Amino acid sequence: MKTVALEIKNIGEDVDLGYFKKLGDFTSYEITAPGEMEERAKDAEILIINKLPVNSSTINSFDKLKLICITATGYDNIDVEYCKSRGIKVCNAVGYSTSSVVQHTFASFFYIYEKLRYYDDYVKSGKYCDCAIFTHFDKHFNELFGKTWGIVGLGNIGKGVAGVAAAFGCRVVYYSTSGSHEDPQYTRMEWKDFLRESDIISIHSPLNENTRKIFSDEAFENMKNSAYLINVGRGPVVDERALVDAIKKGNIAGAALDVIDGEPMKKDSPLRELSGDPRLLVTPHIAWATAEARVRLMKEIFLNIQAYINGEERNIVV
Repeated sequence: MKTVALEIKNIGEDVDLGYFKKLGDFTSYEITAPGEMEERAKDAEILIINKLPVNSSTINSFDKLKLICITATGYDNIDVEYCKSRGIKVCNAVGYSTSSVVQHTFASFFYIYEKLRYYDDYVKSGKYCDCAIFTHFDKHFNELFGKTWGIVGLGNIGKGVAGVAAAFGCRVVYYSTSGSHEDPQYTRMEWKDFLRESDIISIHSPLNENTRKIFSDEAFENMKNSAYLINVGRGPVVDERALVDAIKKGNIAGAALDVIDGEPMKKDSPLRELSGDPRLLVTPHIAWATAEARVRLMKEIFLNIQAYINGEERNIVV
């Protein structure tokens, strides 16, 4: 079968994809624009994509297409109903980045929580060489022990974060965006109570009608002035204009974002107003991207394709 991968640069040059040739005719491209999809992949039977839009406009002429593999867990860039109407199977990758995202959640949190940028700059600037005593703690910070860690999206990643937070001595609570998720291990709360009681909130939810810009002006006004927000879910869950205003006003203590509304960042993003402000950390969608996770991801895609060729279903979402 002819397999075409259109966005291999998103996986990294250090990941060996030589084993994909075992599947037969395999062609890969580092970067593909939507307008280049037809020229490169119109004869493909299996298509491997990441962020490219898949809909009636982009794959209408793909008469041979039977399977779309997305190198991610989320698939909001795919018109699944259109694929279903065409009889095209869609599969994703699940679980490959759980440990990586949990790790990044705490790495980014502690960076802003313990004011590490300030202290690193203090030492590297040479100021510590002139310090009169052995220590310097002008920027005060707190223990995580005993704080309330709130989670939006208690799936595999959310549960992983919950377990680590509990190990640090946190009380863990969660908000169900669907209104139906129940987990006896942790306390489920109503939205406003969740906002008011959480010292840290981490977002691990998908983007849908229940979550889009759920963190609005009103949400930030209900949070503690000392609270921190971590978003490793989907960028549009947070209203970025509202977030910037909340940080400027001191309505919350700070935020760490690995996902933003529009990636890569737009030049007119309101987040750029806080460039240089240690209360905001923004990383370029890297929480998932440890070397181990990227290798696991492509092995998952390979196994999905192999299963399809063998007449089996694996990680099929439609």
